[in-house]
Amino acid sequence: MAQEAERPTVERTSTALPPWQAGTVGGIVGAIVFGALMALQTPGVLEMAIPSMYGLEGGLAGMVIHVSHGAVLGVVFAALLVGTGRRDLRPGRATVAGLAYGIAVWAVLAVVVMPIWLSAVGFEMGPSVPNVALESLVGHAAYGIILGLAYAGLAR
Repeated sequence: MAQEAERPTVERTSTALPPWQAGTVGGIVGAIVFGALMALQTPGVLEMAIPSMYGLEGGLAGMVIHVSHGAVLGVVFAALLVGTGRRDLRPGRATVAGLAYGIAVWAVLAVVVMPIWLSAVGFEMGPSVPNVALESLVGHAAYGIILGLAYAGLAR
């Protein structure tokens, strides 16, 4: 006679994602919004500058690269939150953290790294260092805000 043993089942009570996944999704959504702003305000950056960093050209290549950067930076955002013990932020604090992160990304990557990189690959129309552009600051701030909000909603 066969006996059946009871096996405990695991029930999921939430749909929260692990932090790295929440950061990835938040980064992608934020980068899409930022990319739309960029397409309207500074299309040359999306069509020429960003793809030129990788020896490519065209707006589609620029958008794919831009969204990829957003995803990677979203994972870094999540890693920073986990590393500092702030894994589960409420939406308000996550928005502030995302805004601060977006501004920091702008200050380092857009203002300093991107112009140096473009110069290194021979992009003649590249900006000089520092590349302080208001449209870029606004776009990075929007990216950070959306990243923070999405992270808070997905990681909780």
